[in-house]
Amino acid sequence: MSFRPRIVVGTPHSAESKTVTEWLFAEGFEPVRLTDAARLTEELSQARLDLLAVDASFAPAAIEAVRPHHPQLPIVVFGDADRAAEARARACGAVYLTRPLARDLLVCTVSLAISEPRPLRRSERKPTRLLVVAHGVPSQIIDVSKEGLRLELPKRGGVPPPIFDVQVPMLGMALNVRRLWSAAAPALVRDGVWYGGELSNNSRRVELAWFTLVDELSTKRTSLDGR
Repeated sequence: MSFRPRIVVGTPHSAESKTVTEWLFAEGFEPVRLTDAARLTEELSQARLDLLAVDASFAPAAIEAVRPHHPQLPIVVFGDADRAAEARARACGAVYLTRPLARDLLVCTVSLAISEPRPLRRSERKPTRLLVVAHGVPSQIIDVSKEGLRLELPKRGGVPPPIFDVQVPMLGMALNVRRLWSAAAPALVRDGVWYGGELSNNSRRVELAWFTLVDELSTKRTSLDGR
């Protein structure tokens, strides 16, 4: 029997729940309909699932319930046009879809989220404030690990491509980085977006320079501007 990714669909709107589950089932997924908030949180603490698709009104409790058991689970939140709700969803690493839901967009979003989940970090993450240029846009690195980095880019800079370069003046070289995820920056950062990325197809010389930089950073927050 072929594998069908299991998706929990949590929304208090029964008609929408039925429509969404029908769309997902027709596309080869195994959707589970839940329209009661209490039943949803109970299910999330026990069930095997590959993605959570949840109404914005259920999202806070649902995400709190699911993260301890599935820390890397892809989450899609849908709701009305609401910047605050969207920001909260993105801050949790979720994708936000605005009603009315479109079948093609929903299915595409779910398929991409399942096929490219956020990876587990394999080494310690170290905070820093390192000024760089990401895909031609002045930016800063928020934290680093041996595998990659978290960047803060201005919204006006647009979304970097799947593979992009990060010029690091302190190293005197550029890194090739593969974009893995994005999330809203904290509220204090009015015009920023965070991107997580991993080093991709770099020369051994570049990798060694990066490893040395990461090793030299203490676990305390460090301000570095490359000057």
